[in-house]
Amino acid sequence: MNEETIQRLKKIISQEKKIISELSSLERNNHNSSPLINSQIKELVQKLREQNKKGIVEMSQIHLIKPLSSPEKVLEKKIPSKKLEIKKLSSPNDKELKRIFKKSEKNILRKEEHYKLSAMEKNTLKRLNKVEKKVEIKVDSKPSLFINLANKMFFNISRSLSKESFFKSLEKDLNKTNLQFILPSYIAVMFFSMFVTFIVSIFVSIFFLFFNIEANLPIITLVQEDLGLRFLKVFWIVIVFPIAAFILSYFYPSMERKASETKINQELPFATIHMAAISGSMVEPSKIFKIILSTKDYPFIGKELTKLLNEISIYGKDLVTALKKTAYNCPSSKLADLLNGLATTINSGGNLPDFFSKRAETLLFEHKLEKEKSAKAAETFMDIYISVVIAAPMILMLLLVMMKISGFGLALSTQMIGFVMVLGVSVLNVIFLTFLFLKNPKE
Repeated sequence: MNEETIQRLKKIISQEKKIISELSSLERNNHNSSPLINSQIKELVQKLREQNKKGIVEMSQIHLIKPLSSPEKVLEKKIPSKKLEIKKLSSPNDKELKRIFKKSEKNILRKEEHYKLSAMEKNTLKRLNKVEKKVEIKVDSKPSLFINLANKMFFNISRSLSKESFFKSLEKDLNKTNLQFILPSYIAVMFFSMFVTFIVSIFVSIFFLFFNIEANLPIITLVQEDLGLRFLKVFWIVIVFPIAAFILSYFYPSMERKASETKINQELPFATIHMAAISGSMVEPSKIFKIILSTKDYPFIGKELTKLLNEISIYGKDLVTALKKTAYNCPSSKLADLLNGLATTINSGGNLPDFFSKRAETLLFEHKLEKEKSAKAAETFMDIYISVVIAAPMILMLLLVMMKISGFGLALSTQMIGFVMVLGVSVLNVIFLTFLFLKNPKE
């Protein structure tokens, strides 16, 4: 519409230009004011006025901004079934205005109640907003100074002794633990421990050669007897302590293997249930162990699964061979049976979900039996604790007091009796707690 009007307006302006050019030419040539020229000028001026009026009319029809439609029409387009009635309020305190405000307040309150969070949703948001702390895992990349000195001093001797049959059982225990020792290096550590203990025992024996420890105050006193006789009494320290250190270091890997076995057996039923759930998705068997390892919920089983995946990815062995080798060096017999059974199932083409589910049921049943046994054992330990740590010291204290009053046997002072009782109870508690920890290390 605007384009047609603009075209007409252009024609009017072009005609006006022609009229003005004719007028200017006539005015230049009308030197004598000829009546004929004057009449032509009047006609041209009249035409120019008419064209100006037409131009004004055309310009009024041009709209550069589109006018908005009325609010009533807009609301009728959006809600055709309802007609909006616009009421003119007489004043701000009108009853109708109050009613509208009250209605809007009720709608806002309803919306707030509708969007109000429940207690469970608030707890969920708090848990999601919590930033998890990153656990830094420190890995010792270098051996300690103690191990370095042991290897420098005794590695050549230990390498030749490692071929003896006496250390074969020690080698098996080292392979089944995570001590990260080769057999010659561990034998060197054993000999170095003996050497350090020998040096310490020399200083201890020299101390007891000149000093004596008694029950009465002062506790430390000088020795009154002959030094030669005293030397024969304390000489055994130099021999017994290094031998005890050697025996302890020899049996330490086996104790570590048993502790690892206990911890693995506690995690194994739940890890097997997890494996059964993963194997139901029909994934490749080695990925089952990768998923279990990525969860980090089973740290002790994870060490054995790391060995298994290293056999596959680093040494290039197939899954069945890696399973059998890992089972051979596994500290837990139950986990070894699981890995060997899995290797047999894969070779025979059996159903992995059924294998894991049945094995999980068996392991979970055994786990429940072990928990019941440990609960009954705890009751027995409680009775022993009451009788040994509570009743026995009281009886011993009564005996010591009676011996002091009667003058028979060992007569101790009141302070010494109290010291002996406190020391005895403390030692018994330490021994009892150590026994419980060795019995149930996880708890």
